[in-house]
Amino acid sequence: MLERLEAIKARFDQLGVALTNPAIVGNNKRFAETSKEYRSLEKIMIAYEEYKKVIDDVTMYKEALNGSDEELRELAKEELPVSEERKVKMESTIRQMLIPKDPQDDKNAIIEIRAGTGGDEASLFAGDLLRMYMRYCERRGWKTAVLSESEGTVGGYKEVQLEVIGEDVYGTLKFESGVHRVQRVPDTEGSGRVHTSAATVAVMPEAEEVDFELNPADVKMETARSGGQNVNKVETKVMLTHIPTGTVVVCQTERSQLGNREKAMGMLRTRLYEEQVRKQEEEISRHRKSLVSTGDRSAKIRTYNYPQGRVTDHRINHTSYNLPAVMNGDINEFIDALQFAENSEKLAKQN
Repeated sequence: MLERLEAIKARFDQLGVALTNPAIVGNNKRFAETSKEYRSLEKIMIAYEEYKKVIDDVTMYKEALNGSDEELRELAKEELPVSEERKVKMESTIRQMLIPKDPQDDKNAIIEIRAGTGGDEASLFAGDLLRMYMRYCERRGWKTAVLSESEGTVGGYKEVQLEVIGEDVYGTLKFESGVHRVQRVPDTEGSGRVHTSAATVAVMPEAEEVDFELNPADVKMETARSGGQNVNKVETKVMLTHIPTGTVVVCQTERSQLGNREKAMGMLRTRLYEEQVRKQEEEISRHRKSLVSTGDRSAKIRTYNYPQGRVTDHRINHTSYNLPAVMNGDINEFIDALQFAENSEKLAKQN
């Protein structure tokens, strides 16, 4: 492990020098890529410096135990077990840090929620999921913005897209992709019969300009007046079509056409980038079958059972009996358990 950490340190130092190079500073794409790699290694380097101090402490106390100074020997007897325990904990932490990360993990994300089977009840559940994610993001200090929405007939959403901006957003939320199933008595049900409805969630890494170059000549733009509360006669709603692939995105959240166009270009770039990433991941998953990170939108991943007040994640057989807290955004225990399962899987493959 020490050899590997020394190699990372050499790379970290090299990147630090590169960030002062005028040729890299003047090239936006290269500077962004270099800065990103530097930041990703910085956390490991901070832990490594601490780890080296702990190793020095352990060596020093061992030498003191064999020395002639009585006072130092007594001190070493007390401090050596503490330092050795700290060393073991730090080794475990650093091993976790050295697990290869998905290159998309530190990106912002777009969450797309669609009502599935269950009619009006599915739309209401899609709205519940949106609130759950927004509250979770709020607790994490992440910024959220609804990019587009199509409301259900009795409330909730037929479809809604949420942009999430913060640190390690995609790496945290990527496990939410799949079918979420709800079992409860709908408000419209007079006989008290439990219905089962579903909504699909897709979490996409948000593309940055350095990730995917979108040729403006390949994009057709159409405008329309925004609906809902906006009674503005100006055509602010923007629809973009990517001519080579036929991909369409709509944005109507900003007050100006220019603002909606910029947001829509970002959404289109993300959609096309996600398709590119998905193809790469399909290729990887041919060689590696992972229970946790299937990312399959048709796979039933979680059930929210209201009569029994429980939420079950079917990938890791993890159940919480605190459904109200979960629906209020307290989904940490699921995310932690899923990340732990994926890291354990990666560690097992490394070993």
